[in-house]
Amino acid sequence: MLGEKRLTKVARRLRRDMTEAEHRLWSRLRNRQLENTKFVKQFPVGPYVADFAARSLKLGIELDGGQHNESRDAERTRVIEAHGYRILRFWNNELTDNIDGVLQTIVQEIQIARGN
Repeated sequence: MLGEKRLTKVARRLRRDMTEAEHRLWSRLRNRQLENTKFVKQFPVGPYVADFAARSLKLGIELDGGQHNESRDAERTRVIEAHGYRILRFWNNELTDNIDGVLQTIVQEIQIARGN
């Protein structure tokens, strides 16, 4: 587990050094472009940093590339969800191959979180 100050430094570095997939999704989430929902990037939740989060809806989004490990990701998801967040996971190639489908899935989860 990382201390809170150290985790904040990690989140700041991750915001500055986003991956291509993160840039691609962030360009569609920022400035309330999707369902007028405010997202933040690289948001600390517990001992982890979620790639993106809609804090008001307790919705987190994680992008997974080749470096990800399914059992470690399952633990991350479990811990973040224990903090009250619903986590959506997408593979980086899904953003390249089907960004509209990814965005539609996010919209559906936003609507569920809002009770629509």
